[in-house]
Amino acid sequence: MPNRHSRLPRLAALLALGGAVAAAMPARANPLDSGPLADFINVFKTQAIPRETVAYAGKEKPGTIVVSTSQRRLYYVLGGGAAIRYGVGVGRQGFSWSGTKTVTGKKEWPAWRPPAQMLARRPDLPRYMAGGQDNPLGARAMYLGSSLYRIHGSNEPETMGAAVSSGCIRMTNKDVVDLYDRVRVGTKVVVKD
Repeated sequence: MPNRHSRLPRLAALLALGGAVAAAMPARANPLDSGPLADFINVFKTQAIPRETVAYAGKEKPGTIVVSTSQRRLYYVLGGGAAIRYGVGVGRQGFSWSGTKTVTGKKEWPAWRPPAQMLARRPDLPRYMAGGQDNPLGARAMYLGSSLYRIHGSNEPETMGAAVSSGCIRMTNKDVVDLYDRVRVGTKVVVKD
């Protein structure tokens, strides 16, 4: 019977072959970039601000999303005096907003087209990015009314708890997948200072 050490070169060769195959595949076809396998990998990524169930005294109905831009937290109201609290990134100075919106659409691994206003500020941005791990919208996006704003994932988990976006609410990919699975089109979103 071969020992463990004699299997190591074969295992290394198989891993190298797998990496070569993945590298040779078109970027959109890489199963590690988007889809169920990428979702699975995101589950194991660490987070600076852990998701947790907390006491919640707000008056909103269960199923409502409440964003506190000053706390940089998003609450998904469960009812019975509880909510799930997520760390988020919010709009930087001059780009923050408040008000009530409705989730009007949801996308898994969405493509990104920067709005004209963003391209005017940052002409260096690409005009289109296919969905995937490097896409600024991350693993999921929930579109808010007819506005340019979204609640979306991020490939920059270090920005959670910061005011860094152009007004969108950013979440880690791990958290946005969790929220996306709870939220339905028509969900009320309340953004407060």
